[in-house]
Amino acid sequence: MIQTAITAATEGASEAAHAGPSDLRLAVVAALVLVGTFFLIVGTVGLWRFPDIYNRMHATSKATTLGAASMFLAGFVRFGPFGAGLTSLVGIVFLFATAPTGAHLISLAARRLGVAMYENPDGFRAPPSDADGPDD
Repeated sequence: MIQTAITAATEGASEAAHAGPSDLRLAVVAALVLVGTFFLIVGTVGLWRFPDIYNRMHATSKATTLGAASMFLAGFVRFGPFGAGLTSLVGIVFLFATAPTGAHLISLAARRLGVAMYENPDGFRAPPSDADGPDD
């Protein structure tokens, strides 16, 4: 009985998926792809333009995570919750679990190797770790 219900549900879902996407669904997919493309380009430009490893790592980890997640989400919206759509959701979960961890480990390794932070011409530099807050 349960197996029959599961089979009927998955067959109905696959028939609905093969029926073709609606215009609204295609518009949402197109918007998500455009947003993803924007963030991926911003991350790439940040990688080229920023002066040190810390700034470059921030640009690539934040912007490309949002860009790739948007692309995965577009795949989920386009293909539905089964098959390729489920793969897209799993991709988003792994992306959000691994990208911050990787960025943290890269910055930690750079700090331990003694890679200095960029000091701009105005003399601004990040405050030391033992600095007090703004209310002193």
